[in-house]
Amino acid sequence: MEPTVIGLFLVAGLASLFMSWVIGAGSSGATPFAPAVGANAISTMRAAFIVGIFGFTGAVVQGANVSKAVGRGLVGGTSLPASGVIVVLFIGAGLMTIGIKTGYPIATAFTVTGSVVGVGLALGGTPVWSKYLQVSAVWVLTPFVGGGLAYGIASILPRNDVAERHSVAGLAGLVGAVLANLEFAYLGPGKTAATVTGVVKQTLDTESTMVPAVVSIGVGVSVASLVWFDIRRDLTGGLRRVLLVLGSLVAFSAGGSQVGLAVGPLLPLLDELGMVSVTAVLIGGGIGILAGSWTGAPRMIKSLARDYSSLGPRRSIAALVPSFLIAQVAVLLGVPVSFNEIVVSAIIGSGAAVGGGEAVSVRKILVTVGAWVGSLALALVVGYVTAFILPMS
Repeated sequence: MEPTVIGLFLVAGLASLFMSWVIGAGSSGATPFAPAVGANAISTMRAAFIVGIFGFTGAVVQGANVSKAVGRGLVGGTSLPASGVIVVLFIGAGLMTIGIKTGYPIATAFTVTGSVVGVGLALGGTPVWSKYLQVSAVWVLTPFVGGGLAYGIASILPRNDVAERHSVAGLAGLVGAVLANLEFAYLGPGKTAATVTGVVKQTLDTESTMVPAVVSIGVGVSVASLVWFDIRRDLTGGLRRVLLVLGSLVAFSAGGSQVGLAVGPLLPLLDELGMVSVTAVLIGGGIGILAGSWTGAPRMIKSLARDYSSLGPRRSIAALVPSFLIAQVAVLLGVPVSFNEIVVSAIIGSGAAVGGGEAVSVRKILVTVGAWVGSLALALVVGYVTAFILPMS
């Protein structure tokens, strides 16, 4: 391998590591526990520590789908060269750094997707319209679905005719049933990806379609019963523990989705060189997210927790449940999605359910949405112009 190629490969790897650090310091590290910090259920520094651990785990066991979509599914007919990968990652990381410094949550998915498409099209690639439609649908629907679900949940939790030990336990049971059907790497035979329901079905050596349903219901009922008993015994402590578990699950989901934005652009380059496995790349990206969460996330956590809405434990739970569900749908579809968009939309929905417009900073919401749209357009244009002007190798 020529020294120039080796040098470019190393620079691309460092750019990917830097991007993963920025993700950990920004969207992945800040958003999952922002509602919990806002509800005074956990301190900012402890939240940053926990989210780093779960973000790393999610990156390793659930990061492959989005990584492959970002690296191979956004532009057809061409692969990004090493210099193109470097441009993509530095554009995305640069815009994210601006967001971290200013306290506004720039959407990582928008910046990386825009720069990948811009660079790829400038190099002669063709648009993958079917993927663009899928990605656009998730991006557009997320605020309405996430905010709407959060609004509905937050409207039910404080009702006098619905005891919280029932309503919160029911939500926890739903999350448990979903977990039983999520696909995790290394869970199946030969360290392949599999679901808990699939493993049980294979262990029983049966083709019955009832097994997954029975397992899902069993897991859901077990989780709901545990939460019901905990809240009945200690209402305040029980709600706090539910909130912290949900935050951990959202952090896990963030790692599984966001790592692809950092390491996905590397995959075509690694395919060409035939050097490193996807698992090794995911571990490297997970380490970067872990480091970013521990060192850079507290600023963004404070910004999201304090500025968007004044949340208590109930509204925080209402924000985290739809955040977890939407994040896992995105991981399943292999769609790069912004955790800023997911959690901020849910925070707004849950805050509006109880506090109305006074519970949400309208000005900051408008500025944030403008930053999302502007970062996508800017990343696409800068990526295209850079790749068009500079020689790419």
